[in-house]
Amino acid sequence: MEEMYEIVRYEGGVYRNNILKEWIEDVGGFIIQEHVMQLDVYMTVALPKSELENFKREIKKYKGKVVETPLAGIEVAVVAPSLSRHHLPHTACDIAEYLRRYGAKSNMIGLSHGAGKNISSIKEKEKRLIEEHDIAVYVMGNFESCLKDKVHLFDVDIPVVVTGGPEKLDIPYPYVGNLGRRAQRLRHSEERQALKKMVEEITKLINKKREELSYDPPIVPPVVLKDILEKEVEDIFGILSPMPIVTQLDGLRVKLDYDTYHEKIENVKVGKYLLKDITEVRRSYMKNYILIKIKPTSEVVG
Repeated sequence: MEEMYEIVRYEGGVYRNNILKEWIEDVGGFIIQEHVMQLDVYMTVALPKSELENFKREIKKYKGKVVETPLAGIEVAVVAPSLSRHHLPHTACDIAEYLRRYGAKSNMIGLSHGAGKNISSIKEKEKRLIEEHDIAVYVMGNFESCLKDKVHLFDVDIPVVVTGGPEKLDIPYPYVGNLGRRAQRLRHSEERQALKKMVEEITKLINKKREELSYDPPIVPPVVLKDILEKEVEDIFGILSPMPIVTQLDGLRVKLDYDTYHEKIENVKVGKYLLKDITEVRRSYMKNYILIKIKPTSEVVG
């Protein structure tokens, strides 16, 4: 069985950066994402858990540091009741950006019929799109009665965190207050504290999900499968998106057209298996991308 991987963010200088990247590859690690800004380097790195402490010692030679990223390697749906200015800015944008600081890949989703206390609804297609993510964060408004009348919007088959204006709210979902609609960016002290609390709630749910997966982990870690696909499918390098392949807790989102590329990807060799034998490859509700869900070890081996 593959060793478990830890995903961290590295920040350092460009000096001898290629040597550090070679060290990462030598110990069996992967560089998920890299940004070079003038003389600074920002890398998201996946390392075998047994090498994490060695990595922290190694980066001291390069004056770099490891930044805590408890949400690294997950994809988050940031859901607003509608795409109108009534619901979307500024809170939803700030929440999506704040989650990225902690390593998550966030996608903003606006519901087509989420507005209105008595008529709000969620389409089946929207529900399926949200469920393609590891976790959903609902960005709601300021009124307690309005939020309680829209609890049905949160009924999706993945963990959910709800944010809104009231400080406390009695609903059957983890809730974070002081994050309702604002006419300005979230800069005040109580708003920054609320954002930190939101990350704490998300981290709890994600850690619980990681623990559940650890009992019967995916047959191949998502970061390893990502590396294999990048080596075997050259068309991935033609994708202009900054993250052509997005890692999830138990799979990947590949930003290639499903109809054109799914057969090619299904027949990629992964060790002694074909990819289609150890994963479920399906059409994503997001831009016809390819969604790959990796089967648990017991289902393949057992």
